[in-house]
Amino acid sequence: MKVLEAIKAGSKFLKEKNIPTYILDSELLLSKSLKKPREEILINLDQNINKKVLEDFNKYLLRRSKKEPIAYLFGEKEFWSKNFFVNKDTLIPRPETELLVSKLVTIFKKKKIIILDIGTGTGCIIVSLLSELKNSNGMAIDISREAILVAKKNACKFKLSDRIKFLHKPFEELYGKKFDLIVSNPPYIKRKDIKNLSDDIKKFEPKMALDGGNDGLDLIKKIIYKSKKILKINGMLALEIGSEQIKKVSKILIDNKFKINCIIKDYRNNVRCVIAEYK
Repeated sequence: MKVLEAIKAGSKFLKEKNIPTYILDSELLLSKSLKKPREEILINLDQNINKKVLEDFNKYLLRRSKKEPIAYLFGEKEFWSKNFFVNKDTLIPRPETELLVSKLVTIFKKKKIIILDIGTGTGCIIVSLLSELKNSNGMAIDISREAILVAKKNACKFKLSDRIKFLHKPFEELYGKKFDLIVSNPPYIKRKDIKNLSDDIKKFEPKMALDGGNDGLDLIKKIIYKSKKILKINGMLALEIGSEQIKKVSKILIDNKFKINCIIKDYRNNVRCVIAEYK
């Protein structure tokens, strides 16, 4: 079988299984099976595929047909031009979160700061920030022991282990530290809405990292309250939030003596991040 035939057969199979990105996914899965970049296989469509590659490709197709995300199939996800190790113990890094990292890098570029990343998951936020903020250090905290192991692996991969301290505990139990910046992508989906998420998310990504309680704001409120005690004066809190939560989150921030510094819209023009200063 040739590359083109395999891509077509894989696309047809995934389309029948209601995978919306069936062509792209088929190309990605074949490139992974061939251990070659997608661009390279697309300019060599007449290349023959051996039996072992075809077997690997079919295994990937079967898993993807059951809605398993590509990132979990490959064990990695690109974020901030880096390939982060991911598994089912962590959320998959999203492009919207890069917008938050980008803004924070701009704000703190020439400064020396101490960062706290609450609910670090893969560690993609703090690792990306510290890869740019060369004079800064940070702490990453998560209640999932497995997530901390993933984050540590990524810090090691990008040679940042000496600048990040990892803690496996609830952030409410953090005392005696003060930070210049607290950043978090907390669970913010209403519990009743989790059932409406796509199968890729609700069947495979960790529920603990999605469930924001009855109103979706449980963790956001707790982070804001805790931040008042552990932020330095004029320190900043940066939160990723749900697309319709900005009004409620803004009120909680203002009621707790935070001044909203800026909001960040995602690629669909929804407000997805808020950065506030503690006065």
